[in-house]
Amino acid sequence: MTERKPTGVSFESWVDRQVRAAEAKGEFDDLPGAGKPLPKTDGDDTALAWVVNKVRAGGHDVSALLPPSLAIAKELDDLPDTLARVRREARVREIVEDLNERIRAEHRRPAGGPVLRARPMDVEETVASWREGLSSGS
Repeated sequence: MTERKPTGVSFESWVDRQVRAAEAKGEFDDLPGAGKPLPKTDGDDTALAWVVNKVRAGGHDVSALLPPSLAIAKELDDLPDTLARVRREARVREIVEDLNERIRAEHRRPAGGPVLRARPMDVEETVASWREGLSSGS
């Protein structure tokens, strides 16, 4: 553990002093990648891009990083595929009612990002479409 910053010493000079001392001791010698150029970036090297890349590399869904209005819009786009995998009508109703509640909650929230342009879905109409998909064999 490093020592505490002494009172009256600026943070910058204290850190610089520690780095110079570590260099003098050779603590930076033989580090992996020493003498090699930094990897090229695609220009999108923001902190958010780093997080997104880490999440994707871990095989996770990045939609959780979206603002709620965009996450709901994406979920609406994916809804037909989601419902096609559901086998119980009660579960279809649960999914649509949950989505509708989140749509209503987003409409009640003060605008702090992209506006959600979706309206709550008609549960009965969605269930009827789901039934048609079951009977057609998809």
